[in-house]
Amino acid sequence: MDRPILLTGATGYVGGRLLSILEGRGSGVRCLARRPAVLRGRVAPETEIAAGDLLDPDSLTGAFAGVGAAFYLVHSMGTSGSFEDLDRAAARNFAAAARSAGVERIVYLGGLGRSEEDLSPHLRSRQEVGRILREESGAAVIELRASIVLGSGSLSFEMIRSLVERLPIMVTPRWVQLEAQPIAIEDLLAYLLAAIDLPTTESRIFEIGGADRVSYGGIMREYARQRGLRRRMMPVPVLTPRLSSLWLGLVTPLTARIGKKLVESLRHPTVVEDRAALEAFPIRPVGLREAIARALRNEDRTFAQTRWSDAFSSGAEEPDWSGARFGSRIVDSRAIDTAQPPARAFGPIQRIGGKTGWYFADGLWRIRGFLDLLVGGVGVRRGRPHPERLRVGDTVDWWRVERIEPDRSLRLAAEMKVPGRAWLEFEVTPNGQGSRIRQTAIFDPVGLGGLLYWYALWPIHALVFRGMLRGIVAAGERVESG
Repeated sequence: MDRPILLTGATGYVGGRLLSILEGRGSGVRCLARRPAVLRGRVAPETEIAAGDLLDPDSLTGAFAGVGAAFYLVHSMGTSGSFEDLDRAAARNFAAAARSAGVERIVYLGGLGRSEEDLSPHLRSRQEVGRILREESGAAVIELRASIVLGSGSLSFEMIRSLVERLPIMVTPRWVQLEAQPIAIEDLLAYLLAAIDLPTTESRIFEIGGADRVSYGGIMREYARQRGLRRRMMPVPVLTPRLSSLWLGLVTPLTARIGKKLVESLRHPTVVEDRAALEAFPIRPVGLREAIARALRNEDRTFAQTRWSDAFSSGAEEPDWSGARFGSRIVDSRAIDTAQPPARAFGPIQRIGGKTGWYFADGLWRIRGFLDLLVGGVGVRRGRPHPERLRVGDTVDWWRVERIEPDRSLRLAAEMKVPGRAWLEFEVTPNGQGSRIRQTAIFDPVGLGGLLYWYALWPIHALVFRGMLRGIVAAGERVESG
């Protein structure tokens, strides 16, 4: 299809991932956004951004001009008030604009559920949107109905992660035992892409899901297994959606409002009963174990590629990143300016550890190393192979060099005994005539013990890391003056 593809929901979880894939395969993409500024900087240079609001029909004409196919990936789950009315109005405006522009294909992501009595208000609204698009757009509508989407950053996955990571003993309501058919985000994206090119001129509805039927409880147990956590679930016979939503709001990133709508959609099983998707598409979705493993691997890959300085410099004001979250990780970051150029400012960082020490409270570092030895860790006795140079894989006391870019960045991965995984990263960037040194400590806690460890030691860590950063600057200034 040579005409451009219109993508709605590009700032959302599924839409954002789909955008990068569409751009990667060379498709002409136009993103519809209420706030175009949010997307600028996230899209490829050739991707168009059209300002428009699905609740304002007059704003859609230009966005649909020349469009051959469109993805409808928006819904009003996070809004207050009557989300059904908002979903209905948005779908009708979208359908009218698509009909006027002669759009040939619409791909819509809906929710899994078959009989009317099994549908929550949220799922009922999602399916009503599909019906409106089929009846009023004049296009061939491919509706994909999915249950739980598993991927780092997805709503369901982050809810599961928070519950399992934080609660050694979970009081579980009835919906935790209901059967679902979770699908990995990669498989969902494959279906969305294939739906654009599906050889049909008629509207179709496909139920899609992963290879396994499993309850939310089963998903939690598998996540706990892969994270090395022991968890116990205590089912209770009665826990209303309202109480469940308040419980989710307390221990997960969900708000009570979104939690209530999510819980309401889990009152009945959401499994694939029509296998037509397996016949129409050459896609064979993975099972639960691989879906969770992918989510964790992809999160690690994204983390490994992340530059914290890029995240900080993207905004007009620097946010407070003391205790911020990145997936399951907790981030503590601070920066200091120096008059030294980047190459000179980076010198003390490259010499850190070993006989040079850590530029502040070396006695505390030695005590921590001794305690590490007592529990079978490596302590600080390994030192470093060379006093001036570092390479990937080198040891630095109880750390190991994971990444180094000369005069710019150093990332150390901890090999001490801690209830989780830890990293320490330094980045040096030009700042006027001098430099800015950013120091970032990252901790990936395992379970409640990991969280308690981080927050119990956070005051000491803050003191040590703050002093270390000042000591690095002072060491660079001493070398310059010497």
